[in-house]
Amino acid sequence: MEKIHCPKCSGLSVKNGFQNNIQRYKCRVCNKRFQGSYIYKAYNSNTNDLIKNLLKEGCGIRSISRILNISCCTVLSRMLKIAKSIKPQTFYKLGLKFEVDELWTFIKRKDHFTWVTYAIEKETKHVIDFFVGSKSKENIKPLIHKLLLLQPARIYTDRLNIYPSLIPKEIHKRFQYCINKIERMNLTLRTHIKRLSRKTICFSKSEKYLEAHLKIYFWG
Repeated sequence: MEKIHCPKCSGLSVKNGFQNNIQRYKCRVCNKRFQGSYIYKAYNSNTNDLIKNLLKEGCGIRSISRILNISCCTVLSRMLKIAKSIKPQTFYKLGLKFEVDELWTFIKRKDHFTWVTYAIEKETKHVIDFFVGSKSKENIKPLIHKLLLLQPARIYTDRLNIYPSLIPKEIHKRFQYCINKIERMNLTLRTHIKRLSRKTICFSKSEKYLEAHLKIYFWG
């Protein structure tokens, strides 16, 4: 007799009744109940990986819904769940150079602008951190503080008047073309993430979905 293992903990499972004439099982270790096969494709074990890959390839929520044959609400809830499990990659190297920039997008409607501010390591283009919100000193300060903890050799920014009050003068540079790499990355983001396109109807309805999508794209 074939042994059935739990998809969550790989523990040995036993039969536990039927649902819609499909055999159900119960794990003896973690008590999780599951089926051997599901009619609704969202329950397939590789669904989260497919959603993550499609989000990185520029597919919108409705596109993913059509491709995977699952509902838009399921795609959104899975996106939040995937993002919650992703932690920013810890960056330990000291004395490097960083670029900081902002790009604008829409939230809820086209007359409601918001900004994505993020920092990258200049050579590897590794994203150190980001936040979604207005370009205020209170919002930008935690991001700059995180860079300063890495004892940077240089921090390159644009001419936003908030930066000089946050970054020591001896390491702060903001001359022409000094943030070419992050500016190019802005174009890549707008190409790969449909909700960031300038002329689009696919903008985010909530900041939490935009943050989740960026988290998956940067570190997923």
